[in-house]
Amino acid sequence: MLSYILNKIGYAILTLFGVTTVIFFLFNVLPGDPAQMMLGQNESEEQLQAVRAKYGFDQPISTQYFYYLNDLSPISFHSTQKEDYTYLAEEKYHAAVLFSLNETDVALKTPYLRESFQKNGQKVSSVIAETLPNTFVLAVSAIVIALLIGIFFGIISALKKDSALDKTIQVLSTLGMSVPSFFSAILFAWLFGYVLHEYTHLNITGSLYELDDFGEQNQLQFKNLILPALVLGIRPLAVVIQLMRNSLLEVLQQDYIRTARAKGLSSAQIIRKHALKNALNPVVTAISGWFASMLAGAVFVEYIFGWNGLGKEIVDALNTLDLPIIMGAVLIIALMFILINIFVDIIYGWLDPKITNT
Repeated sequence: MLSYILNKIGYAILTLFGVTTVIFFLFNVLPGDPAQMMLGQNESEEQLQAVRAKYGFDQPISTQYFYYLNDLSPISFHSTQKEDYTYLAEEKYHAAVLFSLNETDVALKTPYLRESFQKNGQKVSSVIAETLPNTFVLAVSAIVIALLIGIFFGIISALKKDSALDKTIQVLSTLGMSVPSFFSAILFAWLFGYVLHEYTHLNITGSLYELDDFGEQNQLQFKNLILPALVLGIRPLAVVIQLMRNSLLEVLQQDYIRTARAKGLSSAQIIRKHALKNALNPVVTAISGWFASMLAGAVFVEYIFGWNGLGKEIVDALNTLDLPIIMGAVLIIALMFILINIFVDIIYGWLDPKITNT
């Protein structure tokens, strides 16, 4: 099992390196001067040159690529010259020098995602730290809804195979997979936040924390979570229903299930003690991908509902060409994909030990 986990971690590191390389070159071949994006249209050439030198924009693309990898790496190399981009400045890095070689310091530090072009030099890590928890809460809520309801209706659909109830559940789940999230978001916002607002008391837009009427402190608003979580959970819910039904039907045909029936166990005991664990394997695999994609794909839902999450922040950054925030957000999303896949592979290996031996 240990070698299996280490193998997965090795692949994850290589994947993250590849993603980092793609992100850097994708955004650095875009037309436009990053220094101009930071300062606007009314700055002098001297100011532009100073910004280019400060952030390394005046260096060849290969050198800038090294700077980017050096910023992201937990073990990095830094010049002792203050005018150099890699100088170990406290306002940039949270680092501890391990040892020095000539005029180079080797340091252990937290990854540096650079600074926003538009938010008065605010660190990208701070911007992500403010918005990512909201997206995480939204994604977890949507997944919980999808799992609880999806597994229940998947079991019902399998046990009532080919009945009117089964066919109704299948039609609704197919419809749920077909409807785009942005359309569902608009429909739910209009119906429950506007037409039925008198009864639901739900708002069309709103985030997890909102200022009180005096504008003095943030108040927790769980009701603002209901609509975006339901909308975001519709498609994975439909997938869970289909997977759970098909997987359980396949498991129920196995020989050990027939043996359990022959021993006189009830249907509930067979489902709970024998069939459910094996039937959950494809559900666990699929829901992990959905969870990772929801962290990345909640953009439309967050924007429509005004949810202050990472997806909305990405849209705002795209509108203002705030490249460091876009690059940092995409990199964090890729990292979450990788970590979630490793976690799911470990769970899958626990559910089916034969996988770790292959």
